[in-house]
Amino acid sequence: MKLFPDYFIIDDLLSNEQKIIRESIREWVNRSVIPIIDKAAQDHVFPKHLIREMGEIGAFGPYIPEKYGGAGLDQISYGIIMTELERGDSGIRSAASVQSSLVMYPIYTFGSEDQKMKYLPRLASGELIGCFGLTEPNHGSDPGGMLTHIEDKGDYFLLNGSKMWITNSPVADIAIVWAKDDNNVVRGLIVEKGMKGFTAPETLKKWSLRASITGELVFDNVEVPKENILPNAQGLKGPLKCLNSARYGISWGVIGAAVDCYNTALKYSLERKQFGKPIASFQLQQKKLAEMITEITKAQLMAWRLGTLKNDDKATPSQISMAKRNNVDMALNIARQSRQILGAMGITGDFPIMRHMMNLESVITYEGTHDIHLLITGLDITGIAAFE
Repeated sequence: MKLFPDYFIIDDLLSNEQKIIRESIREWVNRSVIPIIDKAAQDHVFPKHLIREMGEIGAFGPYIPEKYGGAGLDQISYGIIMTELERGDSGIRSAASVQSSLVMYPIYTFGSEDQKMKYLPRLASGELIGCFGLTEPNHGSDPGGMLTHIEDKGDYFLLNGSKMWITNSPVADIAIVWAKDDNNVVRGLIVEKGMKGFTAPETLKKWSLRASITGELVFDNVEVPKENILPNAQGLKGPLKCLNSARYGISWGVIGAAVDCYNTALKYSLERKQFGKPIASFQLQQKKLAEMITEITKAQLMAWRLGTLKNDDKATPSQISMAKRNNVDMALNIARQSRQILGAMGITGDFPIMRHMMNLESVITYEGTHDIHLLITGLDITGIAAFE
């Protein structure tokens, strides 16, 4: 049984460099993530020591140029890295997604040269941890209604407001925060830990992403130096571009979770005997397994094609939305079917399925909900915005 199914021989579409990257990340996940992740999830603890290790293996901002600490890799390589990380756990991939697409990407894309040189190399190495503040307690799918705002005070901006459901926030050294200015235009700021009035309380009692750390961002008259504003981002297009990069990574990442569930179910079905023979010999179990590998293969092909479009700078936000929605839904359904194959054993921490399933219940909502992504496709094909 292959560790990673490749039913349509997609490996032939990958370069030797991409395969080497995959093997390197896969080996690290097997060595550093798999042995500890179930206990971390059971204990509701984020394995923070993995941040530096992910920096060492090049998992942060891999498409950022080497000048700024990245590896200068292509978008398919980024996707492959996300897949391998999420095979370990969605929370580990989330940490890398946020650091790469929601912190490093906006600084690289919208920041000044001084900001790039100051922050990007330290983010790439894992010396600094970042987070991304867009979602608010009362504004999730409609970020344009945000209440967080900045007031020009001459030498600095006065920041007030709050953000919620922020991955990495309690441990982050910097936060990319989106707020409305005096002209009601959305701007991006780099807010540093230690600034007076800036707190990041942790969100506890989660049933999902328990090995990921989540929190709030609270700003009470925080004085942010003007050199910390991202000069080339004005309006919602800025944060939405960041989300497109993150959603693209998710569309690859969840394939890793799906594969881990599928592999677990396949192996178990071949070993578990009922009525004198392996349960893999029964038609209904083969139906589940055959449908799983079919859906995984479709998702792999969609992700690969989207990667080629991203490399050519041709991928549209609507295409990214379709891939994110389809692939997360695929992974969650596979987790549920895999759990059924394992029966009662599927709910225990001896197997990764229930952990993946609970994680994916968050992934199907964050970075754009399942329904919102459907309506984005609807808008694209009809020209009518059903969510306005």
